[in-house]
Amino acid sequence: MKLEGKKAIWKDYQKEIADDKYFYVRSCVRQNFFPGSETAFLKILRDELKKDVYEHPCHTTCTGIGYHGDVVPFDTAMTVVARQFALMTESGYENLVPSCITSFGLYTEILETWHHFPETENKIREYLKKATGREFKIPKNLAHASDVIFKFRKEIAAKAKHKLINKNTGESLKVVEHIGCHYSKMFPSKGVGGAEYPYVLTGMIEEWGGEIIDYPERRHCCGFGFRQYLVQANRGYSIACSKKKFDSMEPYKPDMIITNCPGCPMFLDRWQYTIKEMEGKTYGQNGEGIPVFTYEEVAGLVLGYDPWDLGLQMHQTDCEPVLDKMGVGYDKSKKRELIINNE
Repeated sequence: MKLEGKKAIWKDYQKEIADDKYFYVRSCVRQNFFPGSETAFLKILRDELKKDVYEHPCHTTCTGIGYHGDVVPFDTAMTVVARQFALMTESGYENLVPSCITSFGLYTEILETWHHFPETENKIREYLKKATGREFKIPKNLAHASDVIFKFRKEIAAKAKHKLINKNTGESLKVVEHIGCHYSKMFPSKGVGGAEYPYVLTGMIEEWGGEIIDYPERRHCCGFGFRQYLVQANRGYSIACSKKKFDSMEPYKPDMIITNCPGCPMFLDRWQYTIKEMEGKTYGQNGEGIPVFTYEEVAGLVLGYDPWDLGLQMHQTDCEPVLDKMGVGYDKSKKRELIINNE
């Protein structure tokens, strides 16, 4: 295919990402797994990039896990999300930025439903008005938080204190990127790069000096899958999904894994610990696990933030091997103190 044709096709897989004035919606899951990530996102946007980001104190869960777990009906989910839109409208914002991939997927599904079935939107507007007295405007721009960091990846690189480069060898760190299934598999046109070649994390990694590792199960589920884990009897399937990914990436000797979904880093991190306990198997080098990071954590490390302020002490697979390679300084005793205090 000619270069012009490739460029034309790739253009179809780009998306508009607002420049400023973001209504930020946190993830109910992330606040429990890796709470430092959302704090880092806000710090980067507000302090480093001088962007206007607003959080409403009364926003709630989007019901995404309940919806995909067949617990919450779609009409209920749509009404709850309509209330989120109303909070955004009342606050004077129009660019919605959810922290959660599942929220992003659900918001997209709802907006697509209303686009094709306007009578459903009218019904939900009536439900919301009756229940809360509120009204809303459709978001002008919907972008996941990883889209926003991707948009400003060059600005972050310009402020970099560290890069994804091994300071001892000068070689780029080998990075596995894992994209949450609800980012672009549900609606490929809504994610940067589509479903087959999502570029949202790859763009960050390449800009910050890392090398992307391709491997056979690159697009395989992390193992969460909601009902794979929420139903206790299914958890063997959940860990088997993660193990399939680890077995597939192991020969390529990755230095780290980066994700953009709330559940993915938790499962790729925790299941490594579980597999080690069950089988004595580790997938990283020198008998260690493969450190797993959120994209906000990596952006924070690149900008020189303290690893424990980013919440890396919350990971079960130690992140220190990557910190040492990048030349990130840290106080090991502070990590122990934080873990003990949390316990």
